[in-house]
Amino acid sequence: MRGLLVGRMQPVHKGHLQVIKRILEEVNEVVICIGSAQLSHTLKDPFTAGERVMMLTKALTENNISPSRYYIIPVQDIECNSVWAAHIKMLTPPFDHVYSGNPLVQRLFIEDDFEVTEPPLFNRTLYSGTEVRRRILENEDWQELVPESVVKVVKEIDGVQRMKHLSKKEVH
Repeated sequence: MRGLLVGRMQPVHKGHLQVIKRILEEVNEVVICIGSAQLSHTLKDPFTAGERVMMLTKALTENNISPSRYYIIPVQDIECNSVWAAHIKMLTPPFDHVYSGNPLVQRLFIEDDFEVTEPPLFNRTLYSGTEVRRRILENEDWQELVPESVVKVVKEIDGVQRMKHLSKKEVH
């Protein structure tokens, strides 16, 4: 059996890994869609799809999850929710089950006759992309929230400086 998980992963954090590990207890393979792939270089979406693929690939390797058990596919948003599930199915290997905490994603796949499970969230107040991004901007310890491999990727791409630069207020 193959499952589907959709997330923006801005950035990949320890909560994502816990969800993926839990899903892999139920299915043989997981298709991980990196959502909003077209977005980057904003405070809400600071990292490119390619950077997020790199973060996720390295984090899964760091956690000894075999590449034979997952597919990582960047997916751009489309402006028509009624065909979004078909859009996902066109871009991914076939899947049997959908895992999502997003009510819209759940509804769209339920209406497309998929079984949908809301995965358990792991300490969501701590492990969220919003919290990681907030800590980066506030010079707080964000590194404890992400795998070591993600810290290395953020450093490699100068992600902290990118976010700080993007957060500057325009002066007129």
